[in-house]
Amino acid sequence: MARDLAGALKHAPLRAPAPLFERPRAAGGIFDSQRGFMRALGGLVVVLVAVLPFLDASPYTISIATSALIYVMLCMGLNVVVGYAGLLDLGYIAFFAVGAYVSGIFTTVLGFPMWLALPATIAACIIAGIIIGAPTLRLRSDYLAIVTLGFGEIIRITANNLDITGGPSGIHGIPTWEFLGWSFADGFTIAGLEFPERVVFYYFVALVVIVVGVIGAGRLGKGKLGRAWKAVRDDEDAAEAMGINTYIAKISAYIIGAVWAGMAGQLMATHLSAISPNSFQFLYSALILMAVVLGGMGSTPGVIIGALFVSLAPELLRDFAEWRYLIFGILLVVVMLFRPAGLWPATAVLPWLKKRRPTPPPFTAAVGAYEPNEPAVEPSVMESVDGLPATDAEEGRRA
Repeated sequence: MARDLAGALKHAPLRAPAPLFERPRAAGGIFDSQRGFMRALGGLVVVLVAVLPFLDASPYTISIATSALIYVMLCMGLNVVVGYAGLLDLGYIAFFAVGAYVSGIFTTVLGFPMWLALPATIAACIIAGIIIGAPTLRLRSDYLAIVTLGFGEIIRITANNLDITGGPSGIHGIPTWEFLGWSFADGFTIAGLEFPERVVFYYFVALVVIVVGVIGAGRLGKGKLGRAWKAVRDDEDAAEAMGINTYIAKISAYIIGAVWAGMAGQLMATHLSAISPNSFQFLYSALILMAVVLGGMGSTPGVIIGALFVSLAPELLRDFAEWRYLIFGILLVVVMLFRPAGLWPATAVLPWLKKRRPTPPPFTAAVGAYEPNEPAVEPSVMESVDGLPATDAEEGRRA
């Protein structure tokens, strides 16, 4: 009997119940959903970045804007390490130095063009990430921070004592980017509008930062690997119990963060055309980490705001001369007191969306989960074993 019941259930066509009412579509307007507003805000930021040279193309403004964009790229890489994976890194500036020095050596000493130095920069940062990450990422919290701090100082001291890196004087005369005989230094003219070298490089940096730094890191954070990073950040033991290879997740975050920092270092070396060990001190690691924490760890718009604040605030306060760093420090303290989770936390919800209450579904009468019009099998077969006569139930149990 039980065998007949199992066979009947196996061949019975099970149909999902039809919906009792039409579900409302998800809101997709600019002010109706978080995603729509963020897309509109991102588009507005891209437009502002594009029109900035038309508003003010002075060398000072373009130079400061280019540096701010490079800081955004750098902070987005650290956000992968600290914000997504939860790895406290106090020597992140070391990968920035690796990218800058590798690109400088390949272009000035070996004579390669800048675009051919990019694969070498990425490879060097991957190797550096594996060298420091493979033996040390089994550590946690303060111990990992101390090890990464030592790694940052080792890179700076090594660059200060090697001849190929120029020693304390560093590397000078780093060329700009060129493609097929055309260099950024040549500029170009479109419809009577002249774009000099600084503006061309500004647009190039903006393109790399938006596409690779912001969109690339954001997509990684929303994918399968990003979910593994966040699980490790929240509770490493629970993530490992759920089947996540925590070591692979952590070292992948460390390597990706190193590659982002290396590309930012190459862009900065091109922007300044000169680098030295003094540009990679621990203070800069602290400032980058401050930008990530200040903006909101794990939040793409928050990290962008934090990077812009840390990079532009000293310049905006330049009129206060020696008082600007004191004012800058006071502003940081005030922000952290009133916004301890960051200026734009990863869990932030738009204020007008918080005040809205979800519309309840329409009232419907209670119905069964499955009510076919016609029985799929014979009623005698569909009955449960408990509902059969005693003799048939005993035969079912024996079967």
